[in-house]
Amino acid sequence: MTHAWWTGTELVLLACALTASLALRPWRMLAPGTDGAPLATPFLATLTIVPWLWAWPAATALPIPLQWSAAPLAVLMLGWPLAVPLLLAAGLSTMLTVHASLAAALSTTLWSGLLPATLVLLLGHAARKAFGTHPAAYLLARAYAVPLLALFACALGAGAGGGPSLGAEPEMRTVVAGLLAMAEAAWTCAVATLLVACRPQWLATWSDGLYLGPPPGRKAA
Repeated sequence: MTHAWWTGTELVLLACALTASLALRPWRMLAPGTDGAPLATPFLATLTIVPWLWAWPAATALPIPLQWSAAPLAVLMLGWPLAVPLLLAAGLSTMLTVHASLAAALSTTLWSGLLPATLVLLLGHAARKAFGTHPAAYLLARAYAVPLLALFACALGAGAGGGPSLGAEPEMRTVVAGLLAMAEAAWTCAVATLLVACRPQWLATWSDGLYLGPPPGRKAA
């Protein structure tokens, strides 16, 4: 009864997030504009990679499911409204790739996708308010510290709340959650740094005008 109640709660949370996301019409970010459709490439890349990342722990039958989220990078590249339906599709795809049950797919989507993505959104806005729009603040705070905190909190919460567990012992869960969070946060920051330097148009949360200021010789409005 308790398990069924929790599965229903996860389903309600995911439905609310998807409704809020679709209400913002995220598909507009994929529509061609003056610069083409810059987010189409990261969207398709994320849609290809995330389902594989989420299926990998079950497919390899590891003693500890080393679940990789990719939700923080998805939010940085696509924005929260566009990341939510993509993460939901990735979670449901595990029912086909590794024959996960509906309850397991919903749990993975919530703890590895929706909750980290939402925390990255909220903490990212807080980091921007606290540290301003300096490029170093974006990379060190929004692309590293924020994913680190979000992933660590969700990994611990998953073990306590019935989601994918990282081990039976609380001490083991804490150590593994911390190591995984640090590794993925470093990877997220590295990819974000590369995109800022080479493909800033692939980051929905980055703006040259906001973080770098107006071009030389041009006064700010």
